[in-house]
Amino acid sequence: MTTDQPRGTQPTSTTAAAEGPKGTLVLAGTPIGDLADAPPRLAAELERADVIAAEDTRRLRRLTQGLGVHTTGRVLSYFEGNESARTPELVEALAGGARVLLVTDAGMPSVSDPGYRLVAAAVEKDIKVTAVPGPSAVLTALAMSGLPVDRFCFEGFLPRKAGERLGRLREVEGERRTLVYFEAPHRLDDTLAAMAEVFGAERRAAVCRELTKTYEEVKRGGLGELAAWAAEGVRGEITVVVEGAPAAGPGDVDAEELVRRVQVREEAGERRKEAIAAVAAEAGVPKREVFDAVVAAKNAAQKVP
Repeated sequence: MTTDQPRGTQPTSTTAAAEGPKGTLVLAGTPIGDLADAPPRLAAELERADVIAAEDTRRLRRLTQGLGVHTTGRVLSYFEGNESARTPELVEALAGGARVLLVTDAGMPSVSDPGYRLVAAAVEKDIKVTAVPGPSAVLTALAMSGLPVDRFCFEGFLPRKAGERLGRLREVEGERRTLVYFEAPHRLDDTLAAMAEVFGAERRAAVCRELTKTYEEVKRGGLGELAAWAAEGVRGEITVVVEGAPAAGPGDVDAEELVRRVQVREEAGERRKEAIAAVAAEAGVPKREVFDAVVAAKNAAQKVP
């Protein structure tokens, strides 16, 4: 026997799954080099997952084989090229009660790796997000750098184009916290040269290469020295740690430099008021001094025929 439904409505029997308990998104940290660094929970989560979203399914296979793990969940590729398109599918699985495990090639998902979009979408749907803590190239490089680690700022990858790269570096040239960057080996020499130009050739830094792997190396020195070293060619996974800017004393930064720093921040999207306050704080001078310098520069520019 069939039951007529009012036109324009959908059967209600298919909503049962949506009304059931929601699943869990698990962000799993994976080794950045040495497989023995795999967190103990990783193997259990790989075996338990209903769906495994992997940045590289071939690397996932090597990981599971190395850990002696047998997975039963559905394996999907989830990388930069398909992240936007695949996120709704994974959110749908989570909404239906699945336990979805996200793994990237190395380190923690969403930290300069795929994952942010999925985490944001899961949070928006009130889906539980948890993590299996694991190795981190950022923290490992910081700890080994020999530079201050009490306060730091992670900047990820710099832009590939030279002009954009310089602009990004100039945004943080007054940053007093230690800076951490990722970089591709074939761009390392250009990046270090740009850092030396903006931060100064003597600013201390450490290039951490192939962390936890067989050919691990940490090269420390001034940015100019490191740029010359990298020009000979460097291989492997690279993390660069750069010393923060020294505290500026009164009178250390002239008016022209104050104006230039404000302009850099304005070009990056900051409002003038916020830019002036930030430059004053990093230069260690009163906001009124920065404001007066900006006004004077503006007036001088208007007088030029």
